[in-house]
Amino acid sequence: MPILVIGGHTRSVGKTSVVAGLIAALPAFHWTALKITQYGHGVCSANGEACDCATADHSFAVSEEEDRSGESDTSRFLVAGADHSWWVRTQQGHLAEAMPRIRRILATTQNAIIESNSILRFLKPDLYLTVLDPQTADFKASAQTFLDRADAVLLHSSVNSKDPAWERVSLKPVMDRPTFAIRPPSYVTPEVVEFVRARLLSCQASSRPHPHLSS
Repeated sequence: MPILVIGGHTRSVGKTSVVAGLIAALPAFHWTALKITQYGHGVCSANGEACDCATADHSFAVSEEEDRSGESDTSRFLVAGADHSWWVRTQQGHLAEAMPRIRRILATTQNAIIESNSILRFLKPDLYLTVLDPQTADFKASAQTFLDRADAVLLHSSVNSKDPAWERVSLKPVMDRPTFAIRPPSYVTPEVVEFVRARLLSCQASSRPHPHLSS
């Protein structure tokens, strides 16, 4: 049961589009998709609204998507062809509390694709791709922490190339990793699809135990 994680250095760089694109391009994998959203303090994970609660039952929420309108990110995963789509919401720093529920979901899937960086603190996926846009300045700490674990980089390219907008960020940890140029709206190229297909089929063939499901 291969697990693929899609991360990125900040919001709005195309992570959701990459997940949806791979689901659509590789339907034979019968994907279960998960999107993990971490809210700041003072926001309730149950509904994303402002909240003063500090109770344990509001630290995370997990729900299965059923809407196929394509209006939400998890709905887009279903429209792309995912068998199941889940939205995991946690307060910042509380993802660990949601991990038992996440592991139960993963244990019942054929193949999982997860949109998140922080999930890497708790499991070792079979494949981790990171999406980088040099023209978007923000670079999350979680993305920097796990940059060296990326198996490949999806790098936004631009006809008007400039120096990266990032400050004090080194790409040295991924200099030797496969890098695929992407240009919206084509977030998933044939080369990316074939890379992912080959790596996941190799994982399936090896049928090795999956330490990422251990507690």
